[in-house]
Amino acid sequence: MKACVVLFPGSNRDRDMIAALTSVAGEPPHLAWHKDTALPDCDLIVLPGGFSHGDYLRSGAIAARAPVMNAVAEAAQRGVRVLGVCNGFQILTEAGLLPGALMRNAGLKFVCCEVLLSVANADNPFTAKYAQDEIIHCPVAHHDGNYFADTKTLKRLEDNGLVAFRYAQDTNPNGSVNDIAGIFNDEGNVLGMMPHPENLIEPAHDGTDGRRLFEAALNVVEMAA
Repeated sequence: MKACVVLFPGSNRDRDMIAALTSVAGEPPHLAWHKDTALPDCDLIVLPGGFSHGDYLRSGAIAARAPVMNAVAEAAQRGVRVLGVCNGFQILTEAGLLPGALMRNAGLKFVCCEVLLSVANADNPFTAKYAQDEIIHCPVAHHDGNYFADTKTLKRLEDNGLVAFRYAQDTNPNGSVNDIAGIFNDEGNVLGMMPHPENLIEPAHDGTDGRRLFEAALNVVEMAA
């Protein structure tokens, strides 16, 4: 399956994401620019982390109105898988592809650390290679990762299994409501998450817990030895 990484001015985790996708898929992803009005044929679209447009107005607010986001929204409507990590998650909420908002961290400080995540829903193409409620390691690096949604939206997320990951074992670094670290859209083909799975895909990273997310999203089949 082919992936595409969308780049914005201020993206700074794009190289990490490209390396992760290349490692898992065996070939480099397509690259798209924020001014593009069309995307190449692909199976997975990724919005990487960073500080698009310097986080002016709100994190992800300007990027969400970029020409390329119309193409991303159209692809998502067709069922193409879309992954937004960190700033990518912020962009997806600002674009209305995911509900809720990412606010300033509760401590009002940038956090950069490794957290524990609980897999809240393993019955999804993004999380199918994890076990339900499995605890995995994943790094975070953000200033605006405090997920918030109104009571009605939270109930819908919880009742319909749309919470993908939660911060586990008191490692919530930002104050996110219900310890939410990642969510799906109603159709299950759009995932936004604050932690960076692309930074734990090789043994040299001191862990490979993030690799299975990309293997699942790209339908990578492990060959028997």
